[in-house]
Amino acid sequence: MTPVGAFTFVLHSHLPYARMAGRWPHGEEWIHEAAAETYVPLLQALYDLREQGVEFKLTIGITPVLGEQLADADVKDHFDLYLQEKIEAAEKDIPRFQEEEDLHMEYLATFYRDWFTKIKHDFDARFDRDLTGAFKRLQDEGYIEIITSGATHGYMPLLGHDSAIYAQIRTGIANYERLYGRAPTGIWLPECAYRPAYYTEDGKLRPGIERFLSELGIKVFFSETHTITGGRPVGMAAGETIGPYGEIRRRYVIPMSEKMPLRQATTFKPYYVSDTTAGAGAEQHSGVAAIGRQNRTGMQVWSADWGYPGDYDYREFHKKDGISGMQYWRVSGARVDLGYKDAYHPDWAQYKVGQHSDHFAWLVEQELKGYHDATGEYGLIASNYDTELFGHWWFEGVDWIREVLRKLAANPNVELTTASEFVEKHPPQEVLHIPESSWGVGGGHWTWDNHDVYWMWMPIWEAEARMERLVAAHPDADGDARFVLDQAARELLLLSSSDWPFLVTTGQAKEYAIQRFLGHVERFNELLDSLEAETPNRALAEGYWERDKVFPNIDYRWFAAR
Repeated sequence: MTPVGAFTFVLHSHLPYARMAGRWPHGEEWIHEAAAETYVPLLQALYDLREQGVEFKLTIGITPVLGEQLADADVKDHFDLYLQEKIEAAEKDIPRFQEEEDLHMEYLATFYRDWFTKIKHDFDARFDRDLTGAFKRLQDEGYIEIITSGATHGYMPLLGHDSAIYAQIRTGIANYERLYGRAPTGIWLPECAYRPAYYTEDGKLRPGIERFLSELGIKVFFSETHTITGGRPVGMAAGETIGPYGEIRRRYVIPMSEKMPLRQATTFKPYYVSDTTAGAGAEQHSGVAAIGRQNRTGMQVWSADWGYPGDYDYREFHKKDGISGMQYWRVSGARVDLGYKDAYHPDWAQYKVGQHSDHFAWLVEQELKGYHDATGEYGLIASNYDTELFGHWWFEGVDWIREVLRKLAANPNVELTTASEFVEKHPPQEVLHIPESSWGVGGGHWTWDNHDVYWMWMPIWEAEARMERLVAAHPDADGDARFVLDQAARELLLLSSSDWPFLVTTGQAKEYAIQRFLGHVERFNELLDSLEAETPNRALAEGYWERDKVFPNIDYRWFAAR
């Protein structure tokens, strides 16, 4: 049988930069939890499929700032200690439950002890304490495509200078080449945030994001569903976007109301993104393709009402044992109070994994057949998710991915693919104007640009402008000046991370995020103060380098004015 369409998981892996930033409740433990519950289990699942001869494929993004942390020697050492602590915590629970004569809880404590022991063994032995290298091998063998992102997940539509956008992408590419030994062709735009070209208040033309991607050799990126199908994000009318205080933030080259009407585009195929920098009505495209998230398959997981992770037999994330922190309970029911949760049954959960992977594989086939029957075209479904949803939040989610891949690999109607492979084999036939958008609340920028976080943007824009001036003043710095400028570039990338306004807006780690943001602003200014005083403080820069050790091959000149 000839396949009627193709499918790819698109997993977006990202965590804030937290190396050496302390432990619970905020800091490096974020990395340890995600590595233990998501990244190592995912590698276990993919390597198991590989060893079983399953011809799977998927697309996975590993942001540069996450890749740096996973490859860091100190993070690896601390991760081993974290796993040993989890094993010991579960071991201590076993006699406690024996004394309480609770046989099922004793069984669960044993289950967790063995589970974390296997994670530690595979991290140390199977993957040689090198998760980055383990993903690289799968890419080298053709099973996965690893895509890049902005260096520190900077929110590109709101960065004030083109140099900052370029530096985010250029640093991300340099990181990718160092870790994976090749140049990337795909990118996950941080927060799926895109904007076309526009004119500033003083009449300056700022290029669309696609122009930076094209210049740097990127061939494909991913968008939210509404970005492709034509849904207009909140705050967009008459070719303008409005800031949180009512100010006009954007004036577009191609006004939304005139040149970008709602249109019948589909997420079943990629589109070349129009080169909006070329001006209104331009027929040329950028050479960069956009792939939209397919909503039906996406919501089958994301939906709070009927998504798989809410099944009553899956493990409850939010309830933890008061002594060991282990999660011994299941979801139990809709809106069941944490105090009334039933005990977790791993075998019940695995039965549901089988049912839900069957259903999802069937759904993918039906969606592709429906599109093919209606249009005669060979369609693509890209199901996009945060990687950390699987394993960390949805404990059984990695097992579900494994079984979906196994079942789709055996389905003759469906071709498993990666994003760049599909675009190469099936180049887009249409050019699409896409609007400024993100996958945040309301489809726009509100999550990163609201009354709680608006104060952050002025220091970011001021730092960008200052960096441009210093690059111009020192176009070929060497010695101490070069070291200080390179470290200042790292601090500017770190302070521009979208994580800080996100964490403030959501309230997840507000004080921590503010502390990290202000700390990087202060470091950046201290470094450049010393340079402007003609006494570049190399010792200070070396101290900051030791604290973060991020992006060793950075070049401060990537922040040159454009």
